[in-house]
Amino acid sequence: MCGIVGYVGPQQAEGVVIEGLRRMEYRGYDSAGVALVHDGEIAWDKRAGKLANLDKSLGDQPLPKATTGLGHTRWATHGAPNDVNAHPHLGATGRVALVHNGIIENFAPLRAELERAGHELRSETDTEIAAHLVEAAVTEGHSLTEAMRQVCRRLDGAFTLVAIDAHDPDRVVAARRNSPLVVGVGEGENFVASDVAAFIEHTRDALELGQDQVVTITREGVEVVDFDGNPAEGKPYHVDWDLSAAEKGGYDWFMRKEIHEQPNAIADSMLGRHDEQGALQLDELRISEDELRGVDKIIIVGCGTAFYAGLVAKYAIEHWTRIPCEVELSHEFRYRDPILTRDTLVVAISQSGETADTLMAIRHAREQRAKVLAICNTNGSTIPRESDAVIYTHAGPEIGVASTKGFMTQLVACYLLGLYLAQVRGTRWGDEIAAVVRELEQMPGHVQSLLDRGDEVLALAENLADARSVLFLGRHAGFPVALEGALKLKELAYIHAEGFAAGELKHGPIALVEKDVPVFCIVPPQGRDFLHDKMVSGIQEVRARGARTIVLAEEGDDDVAPYADVMVRLPKVPTLLQPMVAVVPLQLFACELATRMGHDVDQPRNLAKSVTVE
Repeated sequence: MCGIVGYVGPQQAEGVVIEGLRRMEYRGYDSAGVALVHDGEIAWDKRAGKLANLDKSLGDQPLPKATTGLGHTRWATHGAPNDVNAHPHLGATGRVALVHNGIIENFAPLRAELERAGHELRSETDTEIAAHLVEAAVTEGHSLTEAMRQVCRRLDGAFTLVAIDAHDPDRVVAARRNSPLVVGVGEGENFVASDVAAFIEHTRDALELGQDQVVTITREGVEVVDFDGNPAEGKPYHVDWDLSAAEKGGYDWFMRKEIHEQPNAIADSMLGRHDEQGALQLDELRISEDELRGVDKIIIVGCGTAFYAGLVAKYAIEHWTRIPCEVELSHEFRYRDPILTRDTLVVAISQSGETADTLMAIRHAREQRAKVLAICNTNGSTIPRESDAVIYTHAGPEIGVASTKGFMTQLVACYLLGLYLAQVRGTRWGDEIAAVVRELEQMPGHVQSLLDRGDEVLALAENLADARSVLFLGRHAGFPVALEGALKLKELAYIHAEGFAAGELKHGPIALVEKDVPVFCIVPPQGRDFLHDKMVSGIQEVRARGARTIVLAEEGDDDVAPYADVMVRLPKVPTLLQPMVAVVPLQLFACELATRMGHDVDQPRNLAKSVTVE
């Protein structure tokens, strides 16, 4: 989820580009770089880490003055986050500089082709091959626009590319396929960027580009063609929000924005994880298949939302692999003297990779010679560095304190881990694994369908704005969803909220049920009849005592309708994957209820995004 800026105009390009990158650092902060056209050459600088590192380098060694340039903030996919892999990348002779967002799926054969032709590729990235290919085409006499068009027709995957040519100093060319790119239209200056936030300070007039289009910007104007060279037009629109709102994409809260980013986050988490046959390939894992075959116990550690993701993972991992799986709160783990051996796999889940409790847990595990695998969203953070292996979630920066897309992508990573273990150990057939992978690939669409119907949940929040206690019930994989739903309400609305396993009701918690208390009920899919029927019994128990039941059930489940005061329909998905859709209405509800109560949704009281003290 990288951030890209390109500029042509009368201003000093470096300042415009750097400020645009600053507005978009939420899109990636593994590295940052800038390239300018000056006196027939490319002047550039790039640094690993946050934009501040690039700022310092430019302060120490300023680039020459220039009025055409581009910049990039990186969220690493191919290649480690270091100076060499940072963007921009240059062609073989340094004539063309290019930046990229997305993944070029066929980069391996293209890289081999370039190497056979004598090109020396310096980075591990898929991006560098595009820089070499574009430069080769302009060297043959094609314009930068034509070169970009030719190269894009050869690429597979999802990408945004932006390039400059040292011999064509008044032009920036960009292209997109399944990756964000917008044009900013100014007076005597024009922009391209991943997000309008990059140029909103300079212009509010924008063009939205279609799929498979190439755009050329100069001071004089904007030209758009498709990959085949046919003239095309961008869709003009006017940005009617201020700079601070633009940073949130027009949403009132970062959290709401992040809830709506979940379809893209899920898709990004799945990118490059499997081949065309559905066989999984977790390149970041770094634990051999022989070692994984020897694992005889899995312990998942995490705090808060990460802990609940681990509870979901337990159901999936044990079902697919038949390996015993425990889930522990990180801060309790080492104090109970857990039994660990060389054949224990400890899975540490942390969005930031800096959670102190979880870090202490993995250090204890490694002291006991257990293998440690991190599930994390932040490249280069401490927990992945101190683990034997890592699965990065690629959710992009999450600014809202209450985790949403972080939780969603942790679920994806946990599912991928479980399926990969099943593949390595042979506990599931290849076609069974491929079938689940296909179901996971449908999840962005399922989540989007719920977001499109979000007004139902917003209305519910309005009706329950005076509630002072809310209960959540679930069974099987729906139980952790109930816990997560309650946590979101506690974090944001500051009211009493509890999540329970539905079967536990009659063992004490039903004493909390009184007339009109709202009870959210997550109903398992109908295919698991014994789970479904038990859940219906739990709904009847609370309804008989006057509770107001808000029932989350799959489309077509009419058996539960008579026991629901409010129905929230979920897409039909397998039982183990239902948490990915069931949690979305609960996120929306918590966000909206807190908004109506006048709370700061992004920065709830007493909380911090990353807990770095134990």
